[in-house]
Amino acid sequence: MENQNTGTKKFGITDKVGYAFGDLANNLTFVISAVFLLKFYTDVMGVSAVLVGLMMMAGRIVDACTDVTMGQIVDRSRPTAKGKFAPWLRRMCGPIAVATVLLFPVWFRDMPMGFKIFWMFFSYLLWGSVCYTAINIPYGSMASAISDEPEDRAALSTWRTIGATVGIMVVGVLLPLFVFYKSKDGKTILSAGRLSAASVVLAVLMVICYLICYRMTTERVKVKQLTTKFSLKELICGIAHNRSLVGIIVAALLLLLAQLSLTSTGAYIYPNYFGSAAAFSIATLLGTIITFAFTPFSVKLSILFGKKELSLIGAILSTVSLIVLFFLHTRNINVWFILYTISYIGIALFTLVCWAMITDVIDDTELKTQQRSDGTVYSIYSFARKLGQAAASGLTGALLSAVGYTVKTAFDPDVVNGIYNITCLVPAAGYILFIIALWLFYPLDKKTVEQNAANLRQLRASNAL
Repeated sequence: MENQNTGTKKFGITDKVGYAFGDLANNLTFVISAVFLLKFYTDVMGVSAVLVGLMMMAGRIVDACTDVTMGQIVDRSRPTAKGKFAPWLRRMCGPIAVATVLLFPVWFRDMPMGFKIFWMFFSYLLWGSVCYTAINIPYGSMASAISDEPEDRAALSTWRTIGATVGIMVVGVLLPLFVFYKSKDGKTILSAGRLSAASVVLAVLMVICYLICYRMTTERVKVKQLTTKFSLKELICGIAHNRSLVGIIVAALLLLLAQLSLTSTGAYIYPNYFGSAAAFSIATLLGTIITFAFTPFSVKLSILFGKKELSLIGAILSTVSLIVLFFLHTRNINVWFILYTISYIGIALFTLVCWAMITDVIDDTELKTQQRSDGTVYSIYSFARKLGQAAASGLTGALLSAVGYTVKTAFDPDVVNGIYNITCLVPAAGYILFIIALWLFYPLDKKTVEQNAANLRQLRASNAL
């Protein structure tokens, strides 16, 4: 159980901005991996897209252990004067920065294929399953300790999305303009040296951002150290009987499948189908504009309609736009941009409220179990997100191979048309499944969330007497 600490300063803009810097740092490392790693290993290292996809999926299987383990470590760690979660940002910002640089080893491009495959697996597991897990789990769990008010948490979710969106802009808008170049025959090619140099710059920036987050945020809700004996059987049974957690897990997995398949194929459809690296930057910029456009209204909209309801509305719009794009099969980049921008509404709305939704799940779990397990619940949710990331990467790699993509066939008409088709159909299918999952399995609608918050305030007040 948690108690609000009334001796600290009130929740305000400092916490919001500070928390935003944390996900800015997260996305500096995450987006460069999600957008460029598959492209780097297929086009620079000569590894097949299927093998890179399998590697990413294997990493997520390892995460099944490391995410839950880290959640338990965080829940069982002793709180410090700074809090229970924030100290992990300072401990792990250096390791995650180094691991990010190691993802793009241009210095190994002439090594034997066996060694390159070994390094690919080693560096990816070190980055994602160890370092990123060790900083992202406590960061995400920290939101429920900054404030116990639903409106404050919705604001944190919004500001987290602002930070994440800035990170996406830095990597997705600026990097394509820097890391791609035109060859003598007019083809748009990835520069391995520039990409590796960019990873070093981003590594330095992410350390600075994590430390800003550490300094500016305050944990007001004092989370006690979990001392009960860990039972894997009880954990699995608890998840299976926790409908809100299962619902958000399935929904997040499917939404990420849609989002990341759209992002991953961006490194192929813009330079290969549309013949423009600048179009990649423009598409990313349009997505961030949509996110920022909804940002000032996200808290009010979630209060008015409910977070679940808002996410469903956006996903329906996104599905329709992608299906229209598939049937148009357009070469007109302006038509593509218009419908692509509409398709990003579903991603934007869910992303703005999803972190508040997981705190709603944590509250719902506490009411049902009488035990607060922020780190464990968040780690399970994080694992589900990584499954979505793995599914998107694995599926994208497999489908690229299925349409015949290699370094030699990268600009063949049949191949680039196949890239266009999977860029539209895979995200659309993910959105449809997301709508079904959120509607059927996730029970925390607007009315239920408000009632849970009131019940928890009453419970904490009675325990404080």
